[in-house]
Amino acid sequence: MSVNPLDLFLNLDQSLSQMAGELGLLIYLVLFIIIFCETGFVITPFLPGDSLLFIAGALAGSGVLDLPLLLVVVASAAILGDTANFWIGRYAGERMMTGRLSGFVKGEWIQFTREFYARWGGATIVVARFVPYIRTFAPFLAGIGNMHYRWFLIYNIAGGLLWAGGLVLGGNIIGNVPVVQHNVGVLMWFVLLLCLFAVGMVIKMLLQGIMHRRDP
Repeated sequence: MSVNPLDLFLNLDQSLSQMAGELGLLIYLVLFIIIFCETGFVITPFLPGDSLLFIAGALAGSGVLDLPLLLVVVASAAILGDTANFWIGRYAGERMMTGRLSGFVKGEWIQFTREFYARWGGATIVVARFVPYIRTFAPFLAGIGNMHYRWFLIYNIAGGLLWAGGLVLGGNIIGNVPVVQHNVGVLMWFVLLLCLFAVGMVIKMLLQGIMHRRDP
């Protein structure tokens, strides 16, 4: 297979379509692994999440992928990934933040996520799904903070279904538009811009909150 990791990031639509043709059903395993790792490990927040789901949905709209199977695979990966991240945080989070892996656990994103929790509470697990990077750290901090697993699971399932279902179905609907089917790459950049905008707005909101608490 001629697709390499760099191609996957830079030409996501073409790479994913090519991989689907070459791998057959194994493409769903690849998608599962990417989404699971992006949500399940705090050292891999750079993996494509929003853009991957949106492009996969668009490709399902053009017949390259099977929509029902895609929804099941990515939603399961998202929910199981957050679950793994939660338990990693519960049993190894403190050691990771102070040990050899501390360089991979960015302090600023940990702080942003803590501020997110202060603002949204347990619903952070749902809200953070739609914010890159914070999405990866939220379940990790929930584990460190000893959040009751029953409540975490409810928020986790709700957030996973909304995130995976919303992006895949959104991409699928838009992917059925004839002019879009020939310009799927434009969708990827559109989603990336939305992600950057979301991150920027979250950072602005959190910084404003910090400055407000510092004011006498």
